[in-house]
Amino acid sequence: MSIKEFRELTDEELKARLAELRLRKFELTRQKAVGNLEHPEEIRSLRKDIARGETVRRERELSKKEAK
Repeated sequence: MSIKEFRELTDEELKARLAELRLRKFELTRQKAVGNLEHPEEIRSLRKDIARGETVRRERELSKKEAK
């Protein structure tokens, strides 16, 4: 996902999407440990997607604090 797509999500959708991504990363990491992972580059792209999502979450958190 691009940063633009993350910004279009609501807070609840963003939270759910991040949970999905983390679960998928966990599953792929487990597969890698067992030796059944076909596309190891997918872990890297998931890490980057999680970072993008966390960036948007943090931006929103800071903008709410500034509005007070």
